[in-house]
Amino acid sequence: MKVAIISGSVYGTAEEVARHAASLLKAAGFETFHNPRATLAEIQAYGPEAFLVVTSTTGMGELPDNLQPLYSTIRDQLPAAWRGLPGAVIGLGDASYGDTFCGGGEQMRELFGELGIREVLPMLRLDASESVTPETDAEPWLSDLINALRT
Repeated sequence: MKVAIISGSVYGTAEEVARHAASLLKAAGFETFHNPRATLAEIQAYGPEAFLVVTSTTGMGELPDNLQPLYSTIRDQLPAAWRGLPGAVIGLGDASYGDTFCGGGEQMRELFGELGIREVLPMLRLDASESVTPETDAEPWLSDLINALRT
């Protein structure tokens, strides 16, 4: 199965988690595509059969600047070929921000809904105020994702 990993990061932590996820998925026999600067055309050319989004949250619950253009393009075009595909989201944030905690991840979940992408696991919320090694903290959830994608 071909998994497209989309990431949005301010300081690089989400990209680290995305790279770690890619290595775990590859070790489990999945093919992955991850380019933090990917365009919609590049993702479509890859021909994804599943999606993983790893994004931090910035400002008042927004997506990071590097993910905004791709998000807008996907929203404008709503690729019909993605309807029904499995997907999952890892949101990074800081719980001390209250209502906007993991807001970037929530935006991507809403986009999945508009695209008809099936969320195969509840969003993983990684709290920067609690997590020193978010890529390691994500491993149990990623193991569950691997199992969910195999069924």
